[in-house]
Amino acid sequence: MYSSVEKNTQRIKNKTKDLGFFFCGISKADFLEGEAAHLESWLKRNYHGKMAYMENHFDKRLDPRLLVDDAKTVVTVLLNYFPENTQSDAKAPKLSKYAYGEDYHFVIKDKLNQLVAFIQKEIGDVAGRVFVDSAPVMDKAWAKNSGAGWLGKNTNIIHPKNGSFFFIAELIIDLELEPDGPIKDYCGSCTRCIDACPTEAIVEPYIVDGSKCISYLTIELKDAILPQEFHGKMDNWMFGCDICQDVCPWNRFSKPNTENRFKPHDDLLHMTKNDWIELTIEVFGDLFKNSAVKRTKFDGLKRNIDFTLE
Repeated sequence: MYSSVEKNTQRIKNKTKDLGFFFCGISKADFLEGEAAHLESWLKRNYHGKMAYMENHFDKRLDPRLLVDDAKTVVTVLLNYFPENTQSDAKAPKLSKYAYGEDYHFVIKDKLNQLVAFIQKEIGDVAGRVFVDSAPVMDKAWAKNSGAGWLGKNTNIIHPKNGSFFFIAELIIDLELEPDGPIKDYCGSCTRCIDACPTEAIVEPYIVDGSKCISYLTIELKDAILPQEFHGKMDNWMFGCDICQDVCPWNRFSKPNTENRFKPHDDLLHMTKNDWIELTIEVFGDLFKNSAVKRTKFDGLKRNIDFTLE
C-alpha cells in the first residue's frame, strides 16, 4: 500500500509532466549546510562583482523555512528551452538561447501557479510560494539535492539525458512529500568548459568568478562602458553567453523544446550583423516585447553590440 505522502508525491510529479516540465524532484526543506561555507567564500572573493543583492538575505538563501512558514518540501522543476534553430548569420552579435522567446519568468510562473491550484484542489489546504529567480533561493543547490542532475564544472546543473539547456524553478510548500536524492557527478576529467571560456571566468572546476562571466558583463553589469580588460574577449556575445554549454559533451542530448511561448519572434534569428548595428529602439521594442532581453534595455544592448564589434 502506498502512503498518502507517496501518493501525493506521485500526483504532483505527474501534474508537472502535464504542465510541460521534463523533470520534477523533491527535497526536504532543510538548512543547506554544505552551501553556507561555499557561498561565504564566493562572496568574500568578490566573485559576485557588482551584484550587491547577492550579499543580502544570506540566511534566507540557505534556509527555505525562512521564506515559507512551516515549509516542509522544496519541489524543483526543470523546463527545457533548447531551440530548434539558432541565429542564421554567423557574424551577427549573439544572443543566449534562453532569451530567444518569451521571458521565462512569466512562462514558468504561469505553470507553477497552475500546479499550486491543482495541489490545493486535489490534496487540500497547502500553503507555499512559487520561485522563479525572484527571491534568494539557491536553485542549483536544490536541483542537485533533488536529483535533477549534478553540478558541472561550469556550475550549471547537467541532466544525464537532457544536458543543461533548461530553466530551474521551485515551489516551496508546507506539505510533506517523499524526498529524492542527489545523483553522481559525471564530469570526470573533462575540462572543455574551462578551456573554452574566453574570459577565464571558470577560475577552477566548480567555481565561477561571476565578475568575469560574459553573461554578467552583458546583463547584470549596468556601467555605461564595459571593462576594457574584456575587449576582444567577448566572442561576439551581446546578451548572455552559451559557450560553456555549447562545448559540453552532455548537451549532445539536448532536444528542441515544445513550449510555444519560447518560439522566437519571426525576424529574430534572421537579423544580420548589419541589422544589429543599425538597431533602432522601435525594432528593439518589437523584437523583445515580452522578452528577458528587456532587462538590459535598448541602451544596454547597444552598449554590448558596440563593445563586441569594436
